[in-house]
Amino acid sequence: MNGRSPQDGGVLYDETDAEIDDDDDLLGEAETLAVPGVVLDWAETGAIPDGLRGAELIQAYVKLLPNSPGVYRMFNEAGDVLYVGKARSLKKRVSNYAQGRVHSNRLTKMVRETAHMEFVTTRTEIEALLLEANLIKRLRPRFNVLLRDDKSFPYILVTGDSRAPALYKHRGARSRKGSYFGPFASAGAVGRTINSLQRAFLLRTCTDSVFESRTRPCLLHQIKRCAAPCTHEISDADYSDLVREANDFLSGKSQAVKATIASAMSEASETLDFERAALYRDRLAALSHVQSHQGINPSGVEEADVFAIHHEGGISCIQVFFFRTGQNWGNRAYFPKADPAMPPAEVLAAFLAQFYDDKPCPRQILLCETVEEQELLGAALSEKSGYKVSILVPQRGEKKDLVDHAVGNAREAHGRKLAETASQSRLLDGFAETFKLAAVPRRIEIYDNSHIMGTNAVGGMVVAGPEGFVKGQYRKFNIKSTEITPGDDFGMMKEVMTRRFSRLLKEEGKPDRTAAPLEDAPFPAWPDVILIDGGQGQMSAVRGILKELDIEDCVTAIGVAKGVDREAGRERFFPPGSPGFTLPPRDPVLYFIQRMRDEAHRFAIGSHRARRKKEMVKNPLDEIAGIGPTRKRALLHHFGTAKAVSRAAFSDLMAVGGISEAVAKLVYDHFHDDSAK
Repeated sequence: MNGRSPQDGGVLYDETDAEIDDDDDLLGEAETLAVPGVVLDWAETGAIPDGLRGAELIQAYVKLLPNSPGVYRMFNEAGDVLYVGKARSLKKRVSNYAQGRVHSNRLTKMVRETAHMEFVTTRTEIEALLLEANLIKRLRPRFNVLLRDDKSFPYILVTGDSRAPALYKHRGARSRKGSYFGPFASAGAVGRTINSLQRAFLLRTCTDSVFESRTRPCLLHQIKRCAAPCTHEISDADYSDLVREANDFLSGKSQAVKATIASAMSEASETLDFERAALYRDRLAALSHVQSHQGINPSGVEEADVFAIHHEGGISCIQVFFFRTGQNWGNRAYFPKADPAMPPAEVLAAFLAQFYDDKPCPRQILLCETVEEQELLGAALSEKSGYKVSILVPQRGEKKDLVDHAVGNAREAHGRKLAETASQSRLLDGFAETFKLAAVPRRIEIYDNSHIMGTNAVGGMVVAGPEGFVKGQYRKFNIKSTEITPGDDFGMMKEVMTRRFSRLLKEEGKPDRTAAPLEDAPFPAWPDVILIDGGQGQMSAVRGILKELDIEDCVTAIGVAKGVDREAGRERFFPPGSPGFTLPPRDPVLYFIQRMRDEAHRFAIGSHRARRKKEMVKNPLDEIAGIGPTRKRALLHHFGTAKAVSRAAFSDLMAVGGISEAVAKLVYDHFHDDSAK
């Protein structure tokens, strides 16, 4: 369907229009949420005169907009999204921008920069709210409140697709059959809990492949952390009882589980089976350890998330506590990007909509203060979740105590953030002064290589900015060139620099260093400074690449050479046009650079170890096309090892269950140059 609307003169597109590009058009984004949206676009009709900008442009759009709910986007001259908003009535909401109503400096600037707008209508305001949250998270507009830390939460998974269910830490889609418990605030909280649950319920934590290939119990069984169902040290029925108890405990039935174990311990003592009684005693102690590390465990709150915000000094801190099955699964502090002049309640409301865009929602949300459109947000989350979600601001009782506790935590985390930000700002100022930079750097990239005799070589890049290390910007480079001599650090660094900046040029173009950065500009893609772990030789290689790409004036490259006897504190620095110098031993800038270099070193070594480990456990059967997990398992069960498979005769391969003549030929030919059988 592609035609002019009789009501507004716009062009309507439905979901069947093949010309729509999902990456650039609102309709594709609406489809992602299953929102039956209709995109309104007057660009080709001539209804919007050319040359209009700001309030005049918005006023021209207002004349064409319907009084229906929907979402709007504002763009600047370069095509960057400035703002995403939703409205119960697009016409009334957008007209406010053109008439100058209740404009803050932020909105005034946003309106002035607007050069184009796009709209999508939805059936209801709830759908508009959900679509708005999705677009803000995906497009990250400069004038919206932005949720910076968007990592998925870890869960505990008790699998349900094997003879002996396992206990795992899990992130991402819940595609595997089993029971999921969480969310937990951090991977550390999950690790500590799993460690205690191992002692309490003796569930296995090994992978399925290890479980299936064991011929004798592993060390975890020896130290009483696993019941060893792999070698049938425990019957399947008894192991199922342990799994049921673990599920009950994680589901909130902790008292019943502890009472059952205590009763079994007493019974063992009465029958003088002190060894079994001691085992039950240790399990009870492990369960108590889990609960003691959870802090507050409210009796009247079964399932809830608690949010509290503290705003001061231009920074907002939102503290979130997670309560599931009556247990405290930890807390996390967020620092959303928002205009300092925005009221805390407005920041919290925008944060909530984005927070639950891709996360499961509890049945109850407790807030420290009332937010705008609280009922609408509750209705939207209820529709998205499929069950009723209540958003409350408790005034008394246990729930109020939980909120007050979250407020105190938000205040403390905010104070720590302010101190860190001030310290980082002073260090960046000192860094710029030390190296005589024209401006304080907003983005510093630090590079290092890691390898063992040239094998599994990896280049690491870490990024630092005004708020410390930006881990979402870290990158690793697996060295691919076959022309580099093993152990040639210069060659490795050349490859890393070439790949990094060639791609940056392609995606971002050369940076404009003449224009002063905007106060609320997003974190830059181009580095102001790059630090290289190396001396003059490394720097010659790096600057050669920058010159070859014609970007030597865009980036300041500084070498950091290890001092005499590789002693920390005696590093020598090689900025452009300088023979090199050292800094006083107690100079704060020296410590700052050491910290950045050590972070790059840690990241590079970690990436190298991960690659080396993957290479070490690589199975020759993985290289054969057509050999999947099932056939691989059949071959290993029959022959024992991959080496034995490689030596097997064609007739022996044919004898394996599930291996056809064609597959046997494929395996045999892979390991033998001569195809004769």
